[in-house]
Amino acid sequence: MDTVEKIVEDFASDIAMSSFSGTRLRDMIRAIRACKTAAEERAVVRCECAAIRTAISENEPALRHRNMAKLMFIHMLGYPTHFAQMECLKLIAAAGYPEKRVGYLGLMLLLDERQEVLMLVTNSLKQDLNHPNQFIVGLALCALGNICSAEMARDLSPEVERLMRSREVNTKKKAALCSIRIVRKVPDLAENFMALAASLLKEKHHGVLISAIQLCTELCKASKDALEYLRKNCIEGLVRILRDVSNSSYAPEYDVSGIADPFLHIRVLKLMRILGQGDANCSEYMNDILAQVATKTESNKNAGNAILYECVQTIMGIEATSGLRVLAINILGRFLSNRDNNIRYVALNMLMRAIAVDALAVQRHRTTILECVKDADASIRKRALELVFLLVNDTNVKPLTKELIDYLSIADPDFKGDLTSKICSIVEKFSQEKLWYLDQMFKVLSLAGNHVKDDVCHALIVVLSNASELQGYSVRSLYKALQAYGKQGSLVRVAVWCIGEYGEMLVNNVGMLDGEEKITVTESDAVDAVEIALNRHSADATTGAMCLVALLKLSSRFPSTSERVKQIVARNKENVVLELQQRSIEFSSIIQRHQSIRSSLLERMPVLDEASYLVKRATATQATISANKLAPTVAPGGLKLPNGVAKPTSAPLADLLDLSSDGAPASTTTSTTPNDFLQDLLGIGGVSTSTAGVPSTASTDILMDLLSIGSSPSQNGTPGQAESKPVHAVPEAIDLLGSLSSTTSVSAEIKPTHSVSQDMDLLDGPEKTVHPSITAFQSTTLKITFDFKRQPGNARETTIHATFTNLTSCTYTDFIFQAAVPKFIQLKLDPASGNTVPANGNGSVTQGLNVTNNQQGQKPLAMRIRMSYKVNGEDRLEQGQVNNFPSGL
Repeated sequence: MDTVEKIVEDFASDIAMSSFSGTRLRDMIRAIRACKTAAEERAVVRCECAAIRTAISENEPALRHRNMAKLMFIHMLGYPTHFAQMECLKLIAAAGYPEKRVGYLGLMLLLDERQEVLMLVTNSLKQDLNHPNQFIVGLALCALGNICSAEMARDLSPEVERLMRSREVNTKKKAALCSIRIVRKVPDLAENFMALAASLLKEKHHGVLISAIQLCTELCKASKDALEYLRKNCIEGLVRILRDVSNSSYAPEYDVSGIADPFLHIRVLKLMRILGQGDANCSEYMNDILAQVATKTESNKNAGNAILYECVQTIMGIEATSGLRVLAINILGRFLSNRDNNIRYVALNMLMRAIAVDALAVQRHRTTILECVKDADASIRKRALELVFLLVNDTNVKPLTKELIDYLSIADPDFKGDLTSKICSIVEKFSQEKLWYLDQMFKVLSLAGNHVKDDVCHALIVVLSNASELQGYSVRSLYKALQAYGKQGSLVRVAVWCIGEYGEMLVNNVGMLDGEEKITVTESDAVDAVEIALNRHSADATTGAMCLVALLKLSSRFPSTSERVKQIVARNKENVVLELQQRSIEFSSIIQRHQSIRSSLLERMPVLDEASYLVKRATATQATISANKLAPTVAPGGLKLPNGVAKPTSAPLADLLDLSSDGAPASTTTSTTPNDFLQDLLGIGGVSTSTAGVPSTASTDILMDLLSIGSSPSQNGTPGQAESKPVHAVPEAIDLLGSLSSTTSVSAEIKPTHSVSQDMDLLDGPEKTVHPSITAFQSTTLKITFDFKRQPGNARETTIHATFTNLTSCTYTDFIFQAAVPKFIQLKLDPASGNTVPANGNGSVTQGLNVTNNQQGQKPLAMRIRMSYKVNGEDRLEQGQVNNFPSGL
């Protein structure tokens, strides 16, 4: 009988479990963990939520706390539990502590300050904050400190202030933490807690002290008045706390690895840093205790290192003495010798900030920092390299560069790119003499040529072109490096260029320096070096093209090798790379058919303008940086743009210039009013200007900035499509290498060529045309003339030389020229020769424009221009449209 009853009871309990009605929390957790799929878990949760809804609707107080516990677990699993929010309020309103504990816990987990239902709990919180039971008061403070809104903070702040004066340690601690939330939500209440926070710093209990220090820190951030108050009333107390905790004997309740309460240490140091920043008096008062902490704290334990690091940050953040800063930097130097990677990394970060404070003290640890560059950890290597870059100056550049280059040969491939870039930057920035610069760059090219960027190689070639006394030494050094490191791409390109330009110096040992050893290189050896480079780097079109040019020049320098060079060049006539194939065909024609002009055609390149290249490179770098930033707003009357640089725009609204249309309006002259909307957009209000090239009726045409049509004039635009009828067919490819000696006809206008039936030599054709100058713009105040020059080898590209002449008796200052073109045209503006146009035509300003017509032969050039300048401090603006370009451009 007993067995039957037991079976019946078990069956009933199984039925109860299957419906989850009244199950305990542990049973629900066990059932969820037993699920093998997400679908099973969702089914269990749905059944349990249904049971909880039933219990809520039936209002069963006995199961309310159990249901709330299960709801919190379901919430942590990510399922919605909003249907039971009112149950939290009912549990909070209960009389017993266990119910309140579960209710407040559910309140903090299931609700936040954005919930409207939270306003209903304000009265319950106020009652519990005045409850005689300190544990219930603690529950209310904890909940208020986690979820209170601005309205609740204003309503309940008096109770929190009162509880901060309580005799109970736990109550004071929780009230201080709760007041932090109140100050964050309502900074205006900060003044109510200043005196209370200062008084709590006199407590002995460490928990209260930490809470009070956190409150003081928050008050300093919230109010300047609170910051000044705490500077006057708290510095002495903080110094006393730090001295007591540093000199205290062993206390088991606060001990961490033999260090007395490192958490209190760090909190006090952080608050000291805030109070001492920018205040010499406060900083002087805390210098002694900071020195004591820095010297007495043990550095062989992690807790001690944490205190030392915070102490260093505080010393660097306040107005400390130079001796104290040196002590702090020495601590960071010791950190660099630690075996823990995290400690070394934070030390490197801190040293980077310390350089701005005391660079000389950081320099003393240069050797240790260099060792970190060779560390196995990638993040430490990178951070140490950035620090070394900041340490370099004119006095230590040579030893530091030598160390970095020596490490370059054994550095990891992943790290070589960053290391090479930093070395090149250091050498370019701090080079004191060209010979040292060339030696270091040759070493970098030899060891990591594949990681050297193209602009660095271009800068090196410019320096070589200008260093006539070092050209012989350079070509010999590069020849020897090419024999040993022929796989480094950038080295090959620079070496091949030098051999092609200065091959006779290599063979004849011209320009020997003191102590340099002679090398024996024949003409055949020079050709061998270039041929090997061509065969090895044939897949690289740039290197292959440079090798072919070098070979062509060597055939002129060394006539005995002409036949061999011809054979090498001819092998590439069927190269799969079109660039190399074209060059091979053209160069073969030069070698075979143009012996008389080859020497003059292949003369040494003229000396490159180093200053212009550096300016152009800096401009390009600045343009790249500016492109990643938002365009700054321009105040009315304050248009500040460098000459030749386009005004950046957010996004084009439409192509309002209509430059792609066949019937462009003729140039007219109108006067704009101060209320013109275009002037509003450009920030040039209240200026009466003369405008050319804009029809008076086309108000929408000038609604947008001239330069907002797809691309900035300072950069190459993206070709766009525009509807237009084709003027004539694009000429077929022609070979102009026929008779260079034939007389070329010069015409004022090129007639389009519709078809060419036979191939012509590239040096024969009469395609060298000179277009007549045009007057692009002329008003009563300003005249602009365009001169044209076609770029050889690219029929679409034209260089325009603009000349600006002042027709008035007043000098124009801050002169800026801007231009806009349709989307199928690419426009690049060079810097202007100046920004002041003399009066009465006594001088002019010039500027270069590079124009590429991507639909050349189908659509003519068209351009909208704008000129802004100042006359006696008053802004002026003129604009117009250029439609009289010569045909064929």
